[in-house]
Amino acid sequence: MHRNTKVRLIARRPPGFPRLQQLVHLALFLGLLACSSAVQNGSQDKHLSETPSVRAIWITRWDYQTESDVRKIVQNCADAGFNNLLFQVRGNATTFFPSTHEPWAEQFNWQDPGFDPLQVAITEAHSRNMELHAWMNVVPAWWGAELPSDPNHVVNAHPEWLWYDQAGKRQPASENFYLSLNPCLPEVRTHITSVFREVAAKYDVDGIHFDYIRFPNEPPAVLAGRDYPRDARTLKLFELETHITPEQNPEAWNTWRADQVTGLLRELGQAIHQERPLVELSAAVGSEAHRAMEHFQDWETWIEEQLVDTLYPMNYTGDDELFSSRMATWLQHSQNVSVVMGLHANNSTPATLLERASSAETGLQGFAMFGYLYLWESANQIIDLQNTQRAEERTLLRQELLPLPAPESRP
Repeated sequence: MHRNTKVRLIARRPPGFPRLQQLVHLALFLGLLACSSAVQNGSQDKHLSETPSVRAIWITRWDYQTESDVRKIVQNCADAGFNNLLFQVRGNATTFFPSTHEPWAEQFNWQDPGFDPLQVAITEAHSRNMELHAWMNVVPAWWGAELPSDPNHVVNAHPEWLWYDQAGKRQPASENFYLSLNPCLPEVRTHITSVFREVAAKYDVDGIHFDYIRFPNEPPAVLAGRDYPRDARTLKLFELETHITPEQNPEAWNTWRADQVTGLLRELGQAIHQERPLVELSAAVGSEAHRAMEHFQDWETWIEEQLVDTLYPMNYTGDDELFSSRMATWLQHSQNVSVVMGLHANNSTPATLLERASSAETGLQGFAMFGYLYLWESANQIIDLQNTQRAEERTLLRQELLPLPAPESRP
């Protein structure tokens, strides 16, 4: 059993549980743990079997604009049978909560919308005995071809923190993808960590969910022949540590870049747990191990070093055979880390989705559905889901898929 998960399954407070009682119960638990090996063995396994499986749903930052939107979202998800909300509050170095480090999101015209989306979501979720996990993109700096207008945004305030190729050219902005921060720079890692620490310090979240904790280097972010980051400072850091250049050992260069992402995760976890020791740390990851290092996302090392409590593989394929193959792989990994299987609501039939959800609940910690925007009307989407045909599709999907059936008993 993973170190942090073991504590969480038995001692973690339910939503709204008073902090003094939390500490008392945690102290009692730790005392029992020290006195009885049974707690570490048979009793622990019994409690795991009684733990409800995770039925999560991803709610994007484009799904809400007003306080009433947030309340309606939580109510819809509760009525549908979800028990864990992955609620996005950081997308591209902008926030959906009042931050001292980054500006309000462009969706709010860079200013306070008159409510705190994260706090509203927490209050609404906890009042319904649901968990609220702050979903936060890690590395992305900006989305879209037109750069941010706010001078305080990191793209404008610290252009040196972005990616530059071997010709000294900055990563070009693109219409439907991210510009990225450079996680190889210590000052970038410090900045990102400060934002995550802020959430842990200020909010009664049940978890923090890392997304894009990798290099978002798929096209159009990285074009043929370009390599990032190749700015002088990053190259110097690499050469000081390894005494070689990327050209002399491309494999070492790739490994080093993956190590910088892992180092960022390490710093994030330390900062968050200093503020909120029992908060769950989870990460959305690619579903295939052999492709993880293409994006410098070394989640196998994360498992080995126990840097996260839960992994959410995005097993979004519509191919049944490929889905099952990936499931088999993750069943093996689940011996060392909690695994919640990511499902895509828009690439399978409702019957197939329910079958996959059931298999994830039976063999893993549960499932997460992407996403809210495929099931309900969404306030401010960047993709075309608002036409009549799409509205009809959402209605039919809800009718056939929701509410979720009662969970089966865990083995």
